[in-house]
Amino acid sequence: MKIAFVRTMPHFSMDVYANGLIAGLKTVCPNWEITELAPQSFDRHSKSLVVRAQKTYERFWRFPKKVQQESADIFHIIDHSDAHIVRWLRKTGKPVVVTCHDLINILYPENLQGSVRFPMISDRLGHYSIRSMEYADAIIAVSLETANNMNRVLNIKPERINIIPNAVESIFQPLPKKQSQTFRQQLNIPSDTFCLLNVGGNHPRKNLSAILKALNIIKQRGLSVQFWKVSDDFTDEDKHFIQTHKLEDSINYLGYLDKPTLVQAYNEADVLVAPSFHEGFGITLLEAMACGTPVITSNVSAMPEVVDDAGVLVDPKNSQTIADAVCHLHNNPIYYQQLQEKGFTRVQSFTWEKVAEQMTGVYKNLLR
Repeated sequence: MKIAFVRTMPHFSMDVYANGLIAGLKTVCPNWEITELAPQSFDRHSKSLVVRAQKTYERFWRFPKKVQQESADIFHIIDHSDAHIVRWLRKTGKPVVVTCHDLINILYPENLQGSVRFPMISDRLGHYSIRSMEYADAIIAVSLETANNMNRVLNIKPERINIIPNAVESIFQPLPKKQSQTFRQQLNIPSDTFCLLNVGGNHPRKNLSAILKALNIIKQRGLSVQFWKVSDDFTDEDKHFIQTHKLEDSINYLGYLDKPTLVQAYNEADVLVAPSFHEGFGITLLEAMACGTPVITSNVSAMPEVVDDAGVLVDPKNSQTIADAVCHLHNNPIYYQQLQEKGFTRVQSFTWEKVAEQMTGVYKNLLR
């Protein structure tokens, strides 16, 4: 069998998904032929009208045409944002699979504000792409939350959706203490300081403001605490809160870390705090648990699906509850260890080999 994976322009989370799935398939079905198709890359952050026009032409004309000319038994589009390519592939008569990771750009249209020059055009093209999923022969949702949103927003019937969750890479694992300790030492943070970690964007739905409010409450209680922020920097509004409440000495913005350093950060953090209002899945929760770091996350959206009883679920709108959860973990080492053990057990269900096994079932059904 030959599977053609239709990749998107370089994008961290989509690359993780594609690389993990392909690696899992090569392990589970070593005799299958796998080909990867990718569009020409452009600077996602460029404000040049010429570059943006070239990128649009690549996404919606040149690359789909190239994919259409490829020979394969099954095409798998790994990012729902490229689902418009399904329309091109209908002419080939070959089955097409699309993975939907979330509907954030529809549910939270403000998510694109500031990232596009012509939001109305981008919005229409985005909707056109996502709604093209209905023409796919099989649709993968990475969570029940995403599947329910597809049914509610796009009117795609549940029986057409296969729920196959994401997985965690094997690099995310506990490190020898000597190896991970160097991370704190480089930051000059004492071993008895309780460190909170958040990995991801700064969009309002990520709810960083609730973490900052909780941090302020925790500090007022006298706990020695640090908050590490990885990936996107704080917004201007968040920075104003930090300055107003004199939290600068309790916060480290670590920027974008390479994967080995990120593993170190997970290992040396005491807890991952991720109180998002909405996630299509929440892969950082798995990464933290795989490294032995307990998680505090929201009791809404897809997060309860991911952590089950292996994490602390809180109301994301209640900073007091988040602060209480942090303090409870700090003050109860037995409970802390129980969460670590539950986390290790939980992540065993999320491997790329298991994802690949489920995906092969979808592929085989399409060719019957």
